[in-house]
Parts: sequence; C-alpha cells; structure tokens
Amino acid sequence: MFENVDVQEAIRRSIQTEKNARDFYRLGASHMRNERARKTFELLAAEEAEHARMFHDIYTGTDIPDFAAFMAIDPERDNDWLTDLEKELVEELDERRAMALAMEKELRLEAALRAMADRVPDAKAKEVLLKNAESTHHHYELIESEYAHLMGMVHETDMDIYVRE
Repeated sequence: MFENVDVQEAIRRSIQTEKNARDFYRLGASHMRNERARKTFELLAAEEAEHARMFHDIYTGTDIPDFAAFMAIDPERDNDWLTDLEKELVEELDERRAMALAMEKELRLEAALRAMADRVPDAKAKEVLLKNAESTHHHYELIESEYAHLMGMVHETDMDIYVRE
C-alpha cells in the first residue's frame, strides 16, 4: 500500500483509503435490514470520515484543497473496499457477510497503518498513523462484537451473567 513513496504521497493515499472505507460503510449501511448492524456501519462511516480529516489536516499537497468537496466526490469504482462489497451485493449481501468482510478490511488496514508508522520519519505523520491504527483496531472490535450478536453468540456485555450462574 505504501511502499516506495514519500510521506506526503502516503498521507494522500491514506486520505483516499479512509474515504474508500467511509464509502464502503455507507453503501453497506444502505443494504442492512438489521437496525443495529445498519447503525454500526453508519457510525463507522462517520469515523472513517474523521480519519480522512486527520490525514487531510497534515497533508501539504495542493491537489486536495477542500476536504468537504473531496469527500463528496462519487466513490472510486476500482478500490478494493467497494469492489469486494459489490461482489457480495450481487450474491445478496447479508449483515453477517458484510461484517466478516469489514473485519477483514479493518485488520488489513490496521496492519498497513502500523507498518507505515514504523517507516515514516515525520513525527506528526507517525502520530496520526498510530492514532488511526488504534481507532481502526477499535473498529474491528466493534464489528466483531456486533457480528457475535448477529450470530447469537454470547455478547461480552452478558459475560458477567453467564460467569456468575
């Protein structure tokens, strides 16, 4: 994802990746029948937009001067976030499959962000990358929790009840 690029180009790509993730969650939410799953994806879409904003704030390039206008651009059709989701839509996406795909995407993104943070010399960029990696990890945990709920597994909020009984 970030091999052999300078820091500002990596930040620009990060802005696009976060926008792609936001677009993924927005599209996924629009197909959710389960209200909890839909709300989870809507929350994640908003958080991905915030991640993009954090990268935009440290981007010194001039090709993305207006953040709101950039975020309003139609989704890229050749990004792996949407391409994978659209394959699922063809096969009648359900919440469980969407969440499994989202968990996979979040794990890969977290690893890429941490790897990039290890390689960048710029302290501010490293800080933003690590903060986003941590938030991405929390996204994974949130999705995993909702996935467990959808699958009828014991939810972590119910663990105390089962342990005491």
